[in-house]
Amino acid sequence: MITPAKTAWHHIRRSPFQSLLAVLIMTIAFFTLSSFSIVSRGLSSVLAYFETKPEITIFLKDGLDRPTVENLQKELLNYNGVREIKYISKEKALSIYKEQNKDNPLLTEMVTASILPASFEVSVSDPKVLQQIAQNFSAKASQIDEIIYQKDVIASLLNWTNIIRKSGYLAVTLISAFAFLVVAAIIGMKVTSRKEEIRISRLLGASKFYVQKPFLLEGVFFGLVGSFIGTVSAVAIGLYFREKINLFFQPIEFIALTPDFYLLIVLLAMSLGLILGYFASWFSVRRYIKF
Repeated sequence: MITPAKTAWHHIRRSPFQSLLAVLIMTIAFFTLSSFSIVSRGLSSVLAYFETKPEITIFLKDGLDRPTVENLQKELLNYNGVREIKYISKEKALSIYKEQNKDNPLLTEMVTASILPASFEVSVSDPKVLQQIAQNFSAKASQIDEIIYQKDVIASLLNWTNIIRKSGYLAVTLISAFAFLVVAAIIGMKVTSRKEEIRISRLLGASKFYVQKPFLLEGVFFGLVGSFIGTVSAVAIGLYFREKINLFFQPIEFIALTPDFYLLIVLLAMSLGLILGYFASWFSVRRYIKF
């Protein structure tokens, strides 16, 4: 007896190019979705890192004498929750700059200590103290050149994270909609090419669901295979470049080695692929099989 599953596999083998196209579109859709999930998790790690490392950098005006600098440092020590204060002189700033750009000598040739500002790097145990320091020291316009603290960094990161996530949501939505339409169109073409077979089956007493089932199974097949290949590919590429990406974001672990997370992504993607493939096929057979 020919089962609907065997019939579906027979349909797939009889039209390999259409089937390959459907799987390819599903693969692209789920590769994009999985890549976005991995990047989104990495961005969350970046935000979490900065939120748990409350710091403020106070850049000093040029020409301040030593007593003035020492008085500013003493004033910073009076704030509750201050854990550490690092004074970065112009010479130290130049040393740090050269170390950060040692692989690009063109960036260091024209830079001297005189053009870099001295600064205080202040670490605190309570992020609320940052705002107090920023407000009070901002009033010292004759001594303070600029203040950068975690709130500014986090606000900027949040802004970029929201932009990336919104762009990702839009891209995933558009690609998923495109995949849905392509699978529906391919199933529709397959139904149309087999209208006579379907008509004969119905005349012989086959139920409507019986003749629809092979096409529904095809959609499920496209969804499962495409989502599996796309998701596994995204995970594999992420893990392959993991060390290089984490080195760029150090000390933050942008791509974590957590098997449970990647297994969850694969399972969720395949579940979504099954649903997407099924409903794309269901939409198509409902439209074309009316007898």
